[in-house]
Amino acid sequence: MTQPVFSIITPMYNGASFVGDTIKSVLAQEFHDWEMIVVDDCSPDNGAGADVVQSYADKDERIKLIRAKENRGSSGARNQAMDVAVGRYHAFLDSDDIWHPDYLSTMKRHIEENKDETVAIYFASYRRMNSTCDRELLSPYVFEGKRTFHQLLRHCPIFTSAAIVDTLKSPGKIRFNEALKALRDDYAYWLDIMKSGLTAYGFKDVLVDYRMREDSMTASKVKMIKPQWNIYRKVLGFNLFKSAFYLFTWAVNGVKKYRKLH
Repeated sequence: MTQPVFSIITPMYNGASFVGDTIKSVLAQEFHDWEMIVVDDCSPDNGAGADVVQSYADKDERIKLIRAKENRGSSGARNQAMDVAVGRYHAFLDSDDIWHPDYLSTMKRHIEENKDETVAIYFASYRRMNSTCDRELLSPYVFEGKRTFHQLLRHCPIFTSAAIVDTLKSPGKIRFNEALKALRDDYAYWLDIMKSGLTAYGFKDVLVDYRMREDSMTASKVKMIKPQWNIYRKVLGFNLFKSAFYLFTWAVNGVKKYRKLH
């Protein structure tokens, strides 16, 4: 297998119910030059999820399964995949989300058309679906334009399963912060890339389906308050006043993000 354009990074934990649909959405891509690396993060499912992934890997050499030896959270699982990935672009896709067939082809076109050398992260807009992915719970989240490091402190429009990183622009060997486990590790990763002056750019194309639990949308936002605070205080080292300011702006923007129902 030659070096692919995209390396698809997929952490999995108890993913047997949905990972097959996720892999099918990758196999259905109009653009075919990719590898997909799925890391089973010691799922307590007697190997059910890993077996699903292996059944696809047996049929397509572009799909690779890594069975982690210890549970390290989504951050550690992503790092394991990134350590063996060979594509220039790392495309992140969680094991229960769905890409539309034109996701990679559309994002590749956007990347090729981009003339701004500061852009290292590209991201699409997405639909917010119920757990069976057959009904929208909220209006599609659409964002278009550039984000800088300081703008990202106030509001993060980047959804992990709709994000692609250009590894040739990313400074050094930046990885996910495993101390954060699976809470805001993605946000910290974007900030790490962008703090040197690099930027992210979003596109209005709605190309990804995000599975959301109908009964936990508000609860999940509340659950994120402490991890978000920890990003400002412990990861970035901001003082109390600065951390409180950014937490407030993050919360206000979060309310706006989730308020529009069909």
